[in-house]
Amino acid sequence: PESPDVLSYLYRMNFFEIARTFFLFETPAPPKAGLRGAASDVLLEITPIAQARDIHTIVGRVRERAGAILAKHLHYDDRRRDQFLVALSEVCQNIVEHSEDRGYVAIQRYFYKERLGKNVVKIAVTDLGIGVRASLGQRLAGRFGATWSDATAIRQALFHAQSRFDDIGRGHGLRAVRDLTQQWGGRLV
Repeated sequence: PESPDVLSYLYRMNFFEIARTFFLFETPAPPKAGLRGAASDVLLEITPIAQARDIHTIVGRVRERAGAILAKHLHYDDRRRDQFLVALSEVCQNIVEHSEDRGYVAIQRYFYKERLGKNVVKIAVTDLGIGVRASLGQRLAGRFGATWSDATAIRQALFHAQSRFDDIGRGHGLRAVRDLTQQWGGRLV
């Protein structure tokens, strides 16, 4: 990137370190200013998730760092902060239990002055795994036949609490995350 602002953001988000695990490239020199200091409460860098203990580390780090963001910028009380942490833990846990591969999470606070006039926290969670369709497909694809698709699988997880496991009580995590997101006026994309 040529823009110092973009370059600074990519360094703050730990992008180059993560990208080096997938690509060979020459890392651009960091900009002279704008790198995140150790005390920043603005983001959780792109952080890998490969096993359950990674989630505990992430939630602990977010409790310290993003907890300040939630209280200061979004005026969350302790109960809502804890709900946020449970939702974060849930979406990260799905990587470990369902993707059959590793994943990544990042959190960034933005102030949307023009559009919303308020602070927004965005959580990005992704994995390199088999996808929701394949994860739920073994149990559910037969019910839907030719209409089984990625969108159908995601709807089943978010609206009908479906899991790839038959165990009683499984599958409610993503639906609970959806409910909290709606309750707080957020959205899942």
